[in-house]
Amino acid sequence: QVHLEESGGGLVQPGQSLRLSCAASGIISKIFIIGWYRQAPGKQRDLVASITRGGVTNYSDSVRGRFIISRDNATYTVDLQMNSLQFEDTAVYYCGAAVEDSIRTYDVWGQGTQVTVSP
Repeated sequence: QVHLEESGGGLVQPGQSLRLSCAASGIISKIFIIGWYRQAPGKQRDLVASITRGGVTNYSDSVRGRFIISRDNATYTVDLQMNSLQFEDTAVYYCGAAVEDSIRTYDVWGQGTQVTVSP
């Protein structure tokens, strides 16, 4: 019963910034990790940044120092501030969550939002 919905994607020029937002709804208490992932054409879906229930963050090497993940604990909205965007950041960005219940742990994904970095 966890639902994720992303927003904020678009077309930006190299060096510019963009903020993505992921709104979580449902039984959000079941989420123990939530974050952002991206998939470029012809490539696998990879971690961008994540944050645990306890607030511990993790970043891929390619975005560390440029991107910042944050969570509003009141609304359970997870934002990804993307700075100094480059062509290589072009991808579909997905909000994803690891959800736990009494019998299993599983992943929940949003629909994705396109980020294109181009002159």
